[in-house]
Amino acid sequence: MKQVEDSEILEKFSQEKTRNEAFNLLLNKYQQKIYWHIRRLVLNHDDTDDLVQDVFIKVWKNLEKFRSDSQLYTWIYRIATNESITFLNKQKQQNNTPLDEVSAELADNLVASSYFNGDKVQLKLQKALLTLPEKQRLIFNMKYFDELKYEEISEITGTSVGALKASFHIAVKKIETFMLNEDITF
Repeated sequence: MKQVEDSEILEKFSQEKTRNEAFNLLLNKYQQKIYWHIRRLVLNHDDTDDLVQDVFIKVWKNLEKFRSDSQLYTWIYRIATNESITFLNKQKQQNNTPLDEVSAELADNLVASSYFNGDKVQLKLQKALLTLPEKQRLIFNMKYFDELKYEEISEITGTSVGALKASFHIAVKKIETFMLNEDITF
């Protein structure tokens, strides 16, 4: 199936009679990518599903106002990123829990999740990611898993390319250290 261009989606969305069709095209093109972007940040399947729904409700409500001064997918990623960070911050505040305890709880949830079907190395990588500060984890996920260019990540996060490269490099070093030093038994 031919991938529809963003310009075509936006054109269809601007017309009342093809708005629903356009949104379905947008969902088909981006929903899975956004799901995995959010999932790698919040780890819980049910929370991810809720956040994906919230993201696409915001996209629906604001797509008419989209100015096209950025790419459509970076705009959607920015919304997804902001929703995820807001969610994680609310979790920390509600539980009044230090970040390292939240990370440990997320890791425990990941191990117990029936939706996680990765091997031991993938689980170890996910646990390593949870040791990173939130911004480093976000940048690592976008660069490593989503394969976004630094310029795209910069557009999404509002961070300079140089700072992104430094954060990614530091994150990689921390992950390497964790992977080499952490003994995880199953």
